[in-house]
Amino acid sequence: MARKARKIKDKWKEKKWVTVIAPDSFNDISLGYIPITDDEKAKGRVLEVTLHDILKGDPSQHQYKIFFQIDKVVDEKAKTIFKKFEYSKEFLRSLIRRGSSKINFVIDVETKDGNVFRIKIIALTYRQLNTSRQRQLRLIAKDIIEKTVPHMELDEFVQATCYGKINAEVMASAKKIIKLRHVGLERVKLIKTASAQTILLEAKTPKTEN
Repeated sequence: MARKARKIKDKWKEKKWVTVIAPDSFNDISLGYIPITDDEKAKGRVLEVTLHDILKGDPSQHQYKIFFQIDKVVDEKAKTIFKKFEYSKEFLRSLIRRGSSKINFVIDVETKDGNVFRIKIIALTYRQLNTSRQRQLRLIAKDIIEKTVPHMELDEFVQATCYGKINAEVMASAKKIIKLRHVGLERVKLIKTASAQTILLEAKTPKTEN
């Protein structure tokens, strides 16, 4: 007796396409178009874009990467939260110069509305700095972050991060005593939401279609 042929499921037909929407801090713009199988399972997926993808401005904005995490799906739209900002590896490599100092500083800070971020600052000099000067620079960065970020709501902080306001303030204060070639936020990551739920989801970045 001949076996019955098994019906092969077309997984793509079971998927639906949704538009991924940026948070309010980026004016709810469309980030891409992705396939999902289930609204609940889509939560936690991460979409990677560059600052240029959002602003469509200076080509150098490609060197800044922004990660958004899907928070909920409503109808045909996937709404996101800001998850991470970081320099691209290529940009970081281009900043390194022989004979100069690279100073890193990491701090956890909470926004006014209760979101906790881990900030990694990078500073590069024209020449080598001694340990005392490096410590002085870290203290300047720490002071500015602790004085400004706790007074910012989430959207204001995200904009200050991605549009260069925080590192500009550090540079302005530090250059009065130390000659710097570059100051920036190498990485800013959300480690706890206002509801005190730690962000642990590290899903693979989905492919997008614009």
